Amino acid sequence: MPDYIPPSDGDYLAWLQNFVTYITANSVILGLIPAQVTAITNQFNLFEAAYEANNTAQNAAQATAQAKDDQRAASETVVRSQVAQFQENPAITDPQRESMSITVRDTTKTPSSVPTTRPTATIDTSQRFTHVISFRDEATPDNRKKPDGVAHCEIWVKIGGPVPVGPNECSFLAADTVTPYTATYDGADGGKLAHYMLRWVNTRGQQGPWSATVTATIAA
Repeated sequence: MPDYIPPSDGDYLAWLQNFVTYITANSVILGLIPAQVTAITNQFNLFEAAYEANNTAQNAAQATAQAKDDQRAASETVVRSQVAQFQENPAITDPQRESMSITVRDTTKTPSSVPTTRPTATIDTSQRFTHVISFRDEATPDNRKKPDGVAHCEIWVKIGGPVPVGPNECSFLAADTVTPYTATYDGADGGKLAHYMLRWVNTRGQQGPWSATVTATIAA
């Protein structure tokens, strides 16, 4: 989110002047006591003086420039503290925030998009009757993070027989939010093949495309 305070000193001075003018005229509505208005007004006056001194000085001395920078930092500290209180005050309206040129928070949630990438899976078969299924996104194979908007990974499995032609031959195994997922099997499944198919599901329950089938033997 961009900062509401302008980066250049000249723009900041103009912004601060507008801020002081507004809070002075609307102090009661904003819930400010005179001391708060005075503190910010004093910071404006001090920074304005330092800014003008720096601009008018012949071959502006380093000390003059440093004084201006120090005063800007001091004024920003006071202003940011007051703005933080405004942002937490439910009585302050967005039009008031716009008038002060401070951040107006976006409260509209962006809907999660339908997943377009697929999970990739690897199976650890080192433990008896156990498969540890690790999954990553095909677009970021070196990162454990799920794609933006994804709630979980659906894992489906077919035990035994040939590789499934499609997911209709598989049964739902789990909806896992964090890799890896551990699947445990009965002794009767020892030596059989387990065929896995995975897909991402977003926060609205919309599914992405199926992964390639990954097959591993259930160690007995």
